[in-house]
Amino acid sequence: MTEPAPKRSRLAIWLPLILFGAFFALVIWGLVRPADREVASTFIGKPLPSFDLPAATDDRPGLNTAEMKGKPRLLNVFASWCIPCAVEAPQLEALRQQGIEIDGVALRDRKQDLEDFLARNGNPFARIGKDDLSEVQLAIGSSGVPETFVIDAKGVIRYQHIGEIRPEDVPLILEKLKEAQP
Repeated sequence: MTEPAPKRSRLAIWLPLILFGAFFALVIWGLVRPADREVASTFIGKPLPSFDLPAATDDRPGLNTAEMKGKPRLLNVFASWCIPCAVEAPQLEALRQQGIEIDGVALRDRKQDLEDFLARNGNPFARIGKDDLSEVQLAIGSSGVPETFVIDAKGVIRYQHIGEIRPEDVPLILEKLKEAQP
């Protein structure tokens, strides 16, 4: 006479199917749930760290924290070797023409390469600091190029835009600058 199979063996048969079903449901949930594409910076609301960068070009002064106070401005982290930086150049120029002061942090760039880049793409910057070791870049929470920060009149970071500024981003940047007014 054969004895009925213990209940554990039935569970062992169904367990892989249950686990697969749970995994499948998790994958489907991840696909249909809208993605949050906003990266929340932990540096928003904090003052700029103290820095004093030498001039990156002959025709613009360097950049230091003390000069970043007085009125809202943009701080753009860029490089001559960065293709998206060239893409955003017309938008930066348009912002400059609207009276927005833009300061630049040039990352790991040679002077001649940077001057060639600015001659090709325009130079909307009031000041450009040379950050060869990415110290300022990392200190302000930037992880790549280009990135643009809205700095208020007190030198506090109010907004961080990751990636190139596209034409459709300009109204948001202007709104953030308006919010940064004293």
